[in-house]
Amino acid sequence: MYKHFFKRVLDFFIALIALICLSPVLLVVTVWLHFANKGAGVFFFQERPGRKAKIFKVMKFKTMTDERDENGLLLPDEVRLTKVGKFVRSTSIDELPQLVNVLKGDMALIGPRPLLVQYLPLYSPEQARRHDVRPGITGWAQCHGRNAITWTQKFKYDVWYVDHLSFITDLKVIWYTIKTVVKRDGIVHEGSATMEPFNGNN
Repeated sequence: MYKHFFKRVLDFFIALIALICLSPVLLVVTVWLHFANKGAGVFFFQERPGRKAKIFKVMKFKTMTDERDENGLLLPDEVRLTKVGKFVRSTSIDELPQLVNVLKGDMALIGPRPLLVQYLPLYSPEQARRHDVRPGITGWAQCHGRNAITWTQKFKYDVWYVDHLSFITDLKVIWYTIKTVVKRDGIVHEGSATMEPFNGNN
């Protein structure tokens, strides 16, 4: 009953209340990033696969500039990641606009993180089971290492969550996520400002 009804109801009302309560913070961050991103915009929209691999546009705060080299190519992530963006990302504030995705029903508060569309053909049948539920703003993998764990570990955590989805499991994810955010653990992958791309083998 929780998985098929109450989870969605709770997600909607919690997301609505959170957006109202956090609106002053969201406004300040929006203005802050407007100047820090050097005209690159404040919000980041990207197509991601949701439940049953249905494509939707995820919404996040943009933490990088659009600076390019002399050939017109984007500079490396670690160069474009601003000090403001690094703080916004380390505190997970960049994820807050996804509360709008939760209201729309594209996402849940808790579930496997929505990844890139280009990864869909690379999943094994077992890994693809992560799409049996709505993707989440945070999830079992995020509170067990975030970007500091390998893709193989991350997918195992995602599938574990699908098999053990319950109200108690979601409460555990909330508790572990708070601890992870406070400690700022696993924000970046070793040697990179962001997680390395998934190629089907890592």
